[in-house]
Amino acid sequence: MGCCGSAERPKREWKPLEDRSCTDLPWFLLFTLFLVGMCGICGFTIMTGGAARLVFGYDSYGNTCGQRNEPIEGVRLSGLDHTDRKFVFFLDPCNIDIIQRKIKSMALCVSQCPTEELATYHDLKRFAMINGSELCSYELPGHKYPQLPERFEKCPKLPVPESKALPVFNRCTPVDISCYAKFAEAVVTFVSDNSMLNRLIAGVAASKEIIVGLCLLALGGTSVLWWLYIDYRMTMNETMTKDLRETEEPIDDMKTIKDHAQGLLIYAVSATVFTGILLLLMLFMRKRVALTIALFHVAGKVFIHLPLLALQPFYTFLALSLFWVYWIMVLLFLGTTGNPEKNEDTGLVEFRLTGALQYMTWYHAVGLIWISEFILACQQMTVAGAVVTYYFTRDKTKLPVTPILSSVLRLVRYHLGTVAKGSFIITLVKIPRLILMYIHNQLKGKENACARCMLKTCICCLWCLEKCLNYLNQNAYAATAINSTNFCTSARDAFMILVENALRVATINTVGDFVLFLGKILIVTCTAFAGVLALNYQRDYTEWVLPLIIVCLFAFLVAHCFLSIFEIVVDVLFLCFAIDTKYNNGTPGREFYMDKALMEFVENSRRSMAMEERGRSKRARPKEDVELTEVKAMAPGTSSA
Repeated sequence: MGCCGSAERPKREWKPLEDRSCTDLPWFLLFTLFLVGMCGICGFTIMTGGAARLVFGYDSYGNTCGQRNEPIEGVRLSGLDHTDRKFVFFLDPCNIDIIQRKIKSMALCVSQCPTEELATYHDLKRFAMINGSELCSYELPGHKYPQLPERFEKCPKLPVPESKALPVFNRCTPVDISCYAKFAEAVVTFVSDNSMLNRLIAGVAASKEIIVGLCLLALGGTSVLWWLYIDYRMTMNETMTKDLRETEEPIDDMKTIKDHAQGLLIYAVSATVFTGILLLLMLFMRKRVALTIALFHVAGKVFIHLPLLALQPFYTFLALSLFWVYWIMVLLFLGTTGNPEKNEDTGLVEFRLTGALQYMTWYHAVGLIWISEFILACQQMTVAGAVVTYYFTRDKTKLPVTPILSSVLRLVRYHLGTVAKGSFIITLVKIPRLILMYIHNQLKGKENACARCMLKTCICCLWCLEKCLNYLNQNAYAATAINSTNFCTSARDAFMILVENALRVATINTVGDFVLFLGKILIVTCTAFAGVLALNYQRDYTEWVLPLIIVCLFAFLVAHCFLSIFEIVVDVLFLCFAIDTKYNNGTPGREFYMDKALMEFVENSRRSMAMEERGRSKRARPKEDVELTEVKAMAPGTSSA
């Protein structure tokens, strides 16, 4: 019912690649209007000066630096000519509001950032006289800085650090960023010890070359970890013995050496336990992977015939990156757009959206989710179209020269509306989940146990629903690529096929996902081992944990991007295989489209079923003979009465 039509419908006739027509055209028009609205927000911020205020900067009186300004009613020192003052200078750049993530300091437009540390008010005066750049509030004359009583509130906090102007954005930023340590410590909330934070940061700084090299390596070895631990333990014992002979006082680095040895022991034990679990799972699941192995084999052939599939993650990542950069830029524009308002607490001027204009931020946030999901859905549709073309082309020598490009052209010409509708459905589920996650974070520590449990339950349910809809959408895109039907019809047809093959779907999703997970773990593990080997012989590094985490996260990201394409290929191949086996049986006129590997699986399945039938018939035959013997024994004249 609803968008999927009436309950009574004719049986679907799958005609792969025969007809092509536009699908879900109203949704394409709706998505186009939404994009126009997104562009309208960007144009509005540029026209109202938000973009200029972000790029050139503005002071605490509402004046944009580097240009002539109009006076603002009720705001003193507004409407100044700042043509020669092109840089934004903060009186206290280290006064950061952790909650609002912004600098809580008066800002001024200056002609030059301080190129050296200014320790006294006489230094401020000298800098103003020589460079013509006054670093105190505009109403204070530069030659009177040391004598003015207002200097404590309206002049920069001493000492004024050496600063450099940021490229493009023209903000004077301290060269020594140590004053931002408070902000860093607040962000890294899991670190309660400053020494631990310093050690982690020092470890990253000291390991930056190795991190870069291992990230390039990311594009088992339990025994190796144990060997490294034993080697490190022996080296530590030798070092301790030598140092104890030379001095009676414990050395400062002894604690660090013990931490390294303890870390290696934890890595080795964890790897051993994980390897044992993997071996047990592979032992118990070895008989359930026949179809998965065949699909993986055919998926490998798909990548051989369509090598450009391997580049899909790059294109998708590039498209997402460009969109995210644009989205962040417009969001920053929105932060400096609106009407100037004086903050009664600080006395500074802030630009805020009022009235209906404040909903532009929400519209922009929805655009982030919908358009991001749209880009990911375009990748799924492109891959599905290419795989469908490969599967349902009997003679592989007659494949298009560039099946990926052909799939992209079909997507752009016929199916953008379908992709827009599918991505919108995911957006409708993702937005409530993100809102609940935000509420949960805001109420952390304040709500009672029951409310916390209910919030987590709702978040978990929405996450599961999102994953199920993602899987159904992916199969709906494949059905659209096959039959060129609209989203609801394709989703319904794909769902019926999946329900008819529920056991196979469960097996492929469990075993296949597990095998792909093993692939990701293998890549991350190899990268981690290489990192341990690289760091093991450079024992002066104060901390290994954070460099290894950075490298492993990057390796997992790369592995996930590429293996997700392989997963999509396997899922589309299975849907094509299920359709092929349902409507074809190998007889003349109804030949299979499938590859030889899948054909062998079908033949083996048929032989297994035939053998089971013969086994059941043999087991039933002795039972019939026994019943016949009993009947003969009860015949007249044979009883022993």
